[in-house]
Amino acid sequence: MKIGFIGLGNMGAPMAANLAKAGHEVAGFDLAAPMPEGVSAAASAAEAAKGAAVVITMLPNGDILRRVAAEVIPAMETGAVLLDCSTVDVQSARDVAADAVAAGLSALDAPVSGGVGGAAAGTLTFMVGGDEEGFKIASELFDIMGQKAVHCGPSGNGQAAKICNNMILGVTMIATCEAFALADKLGLDRQAMFDVVSTSSGYSWSMNAYCPAPGVGPKSPADNGYTPGFAADLMLKDLRLSQQAAEAADADTPMGRAACDLYAQFVEGEDGKGRDFSAMLPRFERRGRS
Repeated sequence: MKIGFIGLGNMGAPMAANLAKAGHEVAGFDLAAPMPEGVSAAASAAEAAKGAAVVITMLPNGDILRRVAAEVIPAMETGAVLLDCSTVDVQSARDVAADAVAAGLSALDAPVSGGVGGAAAGTLTFMVGGDEEGFKIASELFDIMGQKAVHCGPSGNGQAAKICNNMILGVTMIATCEAFALADKLGLDRQAMFDVVSTSSGYSWSMNAYCPAPGVGPKSPADNGYTPGFAADLMLKDLRLSQQAAEAADADTPMGRAACDLYAQFVEGEDGKGRDFSAMLPRFERRGRS
């Protein structure tokens, strides 16, 4: 399959490299990042899209997605698939999909979960919104880049699923970090805390798979000085998207709002920028009750 890939940063580069390694013809474009192994460089986003059966985008935000889509949609052939793997606001995803469909294309919004490690290993999870035909065409590519792709319904629903999932993740990570900090002050050993909670009703992915306490549970960024697997900056971005969506949908999300406010304080007013989102634990360790 001929594939155009636009946005070759920390996530896009290994995804594109895995597609090329699997034998697909991948033309890439990025304003700054180098071409991954096996990916040929295009002079523009439109050139990367020309003649491609699938054009994949991995971009920072909805405004950039809209600008790139306006460039590549006219260059794409009727029946091709525009597959956006960025995490953006729901309305941008739906507007871009509408423009693509009006031009005779299939459109999928397919944000990912799994981080840079999952992108490199080809173990991402894709949350996909869009039409069934486009999903069928892209399924072969999802199998190469990831371990699971869930079709969540019409355009925008992939972004909705990602935003809801990461709102849960942000809230549970804060609760997990708060609980460890409280356990410390109550004299409860962290390993004992983990052994109880990881097999009890406090079980969560934040505790069991990504424990924020160094030396406890499976290896995680906490064991590497909180070097990001998933940066607090990105968690803040996703939580802000969740609150933007909640406002548009008139949904009451007090825990999501509180998590968003805490990550904003951590990233923009403290030392959280560039650290893993689980570095909330040392933040709470240093603080008393205010």
